[in-house]
Amino acid sequence: MKKILMIAGIVLAAVLLWIAFCGYQWSWGPFHKLQDLKTANLPGNAKEYAPTHTKLFTDSPLSGKHIIFLGSSVTYGAAAKGVSFVEYIAARNGCTVTKKAVSGTTLTDHGLDSYVARLKTVRDEKADLFVCQLSTNDASQNKPLGSVAESFDPAAFDTKTVAGAIEWIIAYAEDRWHCPVVFYTNPRYDSKDYAAMQLLLKQIAEKWSIKVIDLWEDETFNAITPEQRALYLADAIHPTQAGYRDWWTPYMEPVLYEAIGQ
Repeated sequence: MKKILMIAGIVLAAVLLWIAFCGYQWSWGPFHKLQDLKTANLPGNAKEYAPTHTKLFTDSPLSGKHIIFLGSSVTYGAAAKGVSFVEYIAARNGCTVTKKAVSGTTLTDHGLDSYVARLKTVRDEKADLFVCQLSTNDASQNKPLGSVAESFDPAAFDTKTVAGAIEWIIAYAEDRWHCPVVFYTNPRYDSKDYAAMQLLLKQIAEKWSIKVIDLWEDETFNAITPEQRALYLADAIHPTQAGYRDWWTPYMEPVLYEAIGQ
C-alpha cells in the first residue's frame, strides 16, 4: 500500500510539474501567470511601456464605446505580463473593453476553452464592436482548415474546422450584439498552416463583408529592424508591451475606427 501511495505521489508531482512548466513556458493552464517571471525583465516590458503611461486621445471615434475582444495568448498578452493591445486601445481611446482571452486555445470547437465555447459565456448585453483573433494555435495544433460555406445559416457551419468556427463566430456576434465584427491576424512568422488560415480568412471576410486587420500580409508592417524585433517580440509570435504599444496598436486603430463608423 505504501508503495502504491509513493508511486501515486510521484506521478501527481510529475503532472503538477508539467502543468507548471506549461504555464512558465507557454502561458497555458492554471499556472499561466508563471510566464510573467520569464518575460518580466525583457527590455520591451520595462515600466515606461506600461498602459498607465499612455496618453488619451481627446477625439477618438472609439471614445465611450464598448468593445469585446476574443482570443488566446496574443490577445491576452502572454509575453507582456498580461497586457496586450486591448489595454492600450482602451487607454488611448477612452473606451471600455471585455477581454476573453485564454492562452493555448483554438478557434475550432474542441473543448470548453475553445473560442466558440467561450463566446457563448460572454454576458455583455451591449457591444459596439467585436474583435477576434485568428489563433495561431489552430495552425500549431494542425486543426482542420475546412472551407467557406455557401450558406449564412449557422447550422451549416462545422465548428470543428477553422472555416466553420470563424463563420459561426461572425454569425453569433452579429446576431447577438448587432455590431461590426473585425478579425485580426498575427504578423508574419514561419508557418505554412497559418498562411493558409490567413488566405481562408480573406475569403470569409469577403463573404461576410467584415474588416480584417491583416498584420500578416502587410510587408511594410513586417519590415522591422533587428533592434525593433528584439524590443517588440519575446518570440516569433508574442509581443512585449513595447510591441503592442508602438507596433501593433497604432496599426490596428485606424481599421477599428473605420469599422465603428460603418
